[in-house]
Amino acid sequence: MQAEPAPLPKAVILISGSGSNLQAIIDAASSGDLPLEIAAVISNVPEAYGLQRAARADISTHALDHRKFSQRELFDAELIRTIEQYQPDIVVLAGFMRILSNDFVHRYLGRLINIHPSLLPKYPGLNTHQRAIDAQDRFHGVTVHYVIPELDAGPNIVQAKVEITENDSAETLAKRVQQQEHIIYPIVLKWLSEGRLELRGDHATLDGEVLPKSGLLLDSSRVLH
Repeated sequence: MQAEPAPLPKAVILISGSGSNLQAIIDAASSGDLPLEIAAVISNVPEAYGLQRAARADISTHALDHRKFSQRELFDAELIRTIEQYQPDIVVLAGFMRILSNDFVHRYLGRLINIHPSLLPKYPGLNTHQRAIDAQDRFHGVTVHYVIPELDAGPNIVQAKVEITENDSAETLAKRVQQQEHIIYPIVLKWLSEGRLELRGDHATLDGEVLPKSGLLLDSSRVLH
């Protein structure tokens, strides 16, 4: 008699918008490339298109309108209550445009990751593409990192670079960065799902090895496994 396969790790994904990274994660999980169960998708914006993406994939959805809460901590408390219905192993921020309270971050520390459209520590916060162009940077990109209480400052896991051309606008640059986002986020989630990636103190480790401060740099000529 064959043993039952081990249950897949569970994730809850938080979004605020169209959910393109969510779709990349759904596609990777559906194809079998990503050994992860997406238990629920939660948005702080009720009209977010990402909720429709989740519903089409038969994933449970919740809309928690942050505007109905008088304090950030009250919203986060309700967010925690909603997340805990699913007892997730991983909490994924995929375009979730809310600054989370320290209590929330500490509750999920080591299980909470984010994707940010810059080569952190450059350009935390918003408008990253225009800021990189204005600074006349040669390269821009995206970072997947662990979340800590300080905004966009947790240990980096993976980065992907794109070259900035002289004709780039914030919109054209954003499209190329987003293409890289859809590649690296499922890779990082695969490592987490397989137990290969950990937060140890102030460092991210992969297979027990401390990652560089910048995180691993995605080489577009090969696939990271």
